[in-house]
Amino acid sequence: MGNRIVNLKHTVAALGLWVLLGGISFAQVSPPAAAELLQDLRDAPAAEAARIERDVQRAWARSGSAAMDLLYSRGRDAMSEGDTTLAIAHLTALTDHAPDFAEGYHARAQAYFAAGLYGPAIDDLETTLALNPQQYNAIFGLGAILQEFGDLRAAADLYRRVLSINPHHDNAQRALDGLRRDGIGRTL
Repeated sequence: MGNRIVNLKHTVAALGLWVLLGGISFAQVSPPAAAELLQDLRDAPAAEAARIERDVQRAWARSGSAAMDLLYSRGRDAMSEGDTTLAIAHLTALTDHAPDFAEGYHARAQAYFAAGLYGPAIDDLETTLALNPQQYNAIFGLGAILQEFGDLRAAADLYRRVLSINPHHDNAQRALDGLRRDGIGRTL
């Protein structure tokens, strides 16, 4: 068991550095509407940020297929009810039938994480970011996993990357502030 945790830590660290250094070959970028919204989000005053974030999430959550959107919705609903097994089943069906839909992988990563399945969660976060490198919540999720496994510098770098895309991401700012209080990510 101990060896598996150590190996997983190395895998997580390598993945974090790979993402940070741009090692993912991006197959698809954000939809044009989402790209415009992301620019608006970067420039928005705090009072407008929550509305724009919701608009970004709605744009990303559209698969282009009513059937796939239904699977996505069922997976999200199952997660809301705490049924990670059912969520994973719905979201696996979604990713099987819509392999280019980044949010399917992101939602399944969240379900895997909630189920304590970190390896599959990391795999799905990697796929999410390959399909949508601007998915700031997936970047945050990867940072949270790296932080949990003790790779604090890489986690801080990922939180900074989140904030470069969405400067209003409160969870990333709190996480980064916490790491800075612990002396991680400070420049001398």
